[in-house]
Amino acid sequence: MSSVGIAEIDKINERIRKCDYLCVAQLFLKDNFLLERSLTYDDIKPRLLGHWGTCHGINVAYANLKSVYGNNREFRFILGPGHGYPALNANLWLDGELAKIDPKATVNLDGLRYLCRQFSWPDGFPSHASPLTPGVITEGGELGYALANAYGLSLGHPEKTTAVLIGDGELETATALDSLNLRGLLSGPSIGKVLPILHLNGYKISAPSIYARKSERELHELIRGFGFTPVEISGDDTEAFQVALRDNIESPFYIMRTEKGQGGPNSHHEAHQIPLKNPKTDEDELRKLEEWLKSYHPEEMFISTGTEWVDRLRKALK
Repeated sequence: MSSVGIAEIDKINERIRKCDYLCVAQLFLKDNFLLERSLTYDDIKPRLLGHWGTCHGINVAYANLKSVYGNNREFRFILGPGHGYPALNANLWLDGELAKIDPKATVNLDGLRYLCRQFSWPDGFPSHASPLTPGVITEGGELGYALANAYGLSLGHPEKTTAVLIGDGELETATALDSLNLRGLLSGPSIGKVLPILHLNGYKISAPSIYARKSERELHELIRGFGFTPVEISGDDTEAFQVALRDNIESPFYIMRTEKGQGGPNSHHEAHQIPLKNPKTDEDELRKLEEWLKSYHPEEMFISTGTEWVDRLRKALK
């Protein structure tokens, strides 16, 4: 192994698995949140609204960044694909951050029930990141501004490090692409460090993304032309991700590759929003959803009754 220990890698992977499960539960479930019994139609929300496709990649980036910078008070994370809000919501809940502004979002079984029931629900959590979320200053449906915001945050704050996750479809917007020029325009001892991470999962809404179709050489040369050092990362290789983040690379631009909707029943553009459209009325889709949820082994991550569940969850958060 490298300088990153096995225990740390296992901890990161466990967090990704937990948050992936929480994303699916938020999107679909209004009851039976830990699969203590077989799913029924009554467990499914009457209206399914949200985005699954980018969630796994967000969880991968968040977990790896937290492992390296979690104790750094001057670290900030900016999420470009705010439509992947189930992932952000899951991570903030798991860390107890949601409970600071919403007392009902406690890190226990009641809070888990509240998190899932209230997602994309009237008077609950929206389907996109919004100013209701701790640390969010803009509505999460508008793509393109994340990198510019990261550089704005770094102005006059050399002590800050800001990681910014950029969707591959987002990088096609004029605002995001032009923001790459800020690397050359903003430099010097009064500027904080900006760490762009391109989430290259291959698809935007219903079509292939341009940058996923470029050759590795062509993409790297484009990034180098703006003054960055391209760093390739497989989202499945936690050890390599940790090594890359911990290496002292000058002006890094991380290219994180994951599959669109990874872990779910569909892939590519079919996974962008809700990959199973009718689990409330279609028995085959209901069973596919149950199989999908069980693939994360929630019985290993959470215990649903009594203080044992709470104690185990608190221990996992340390």
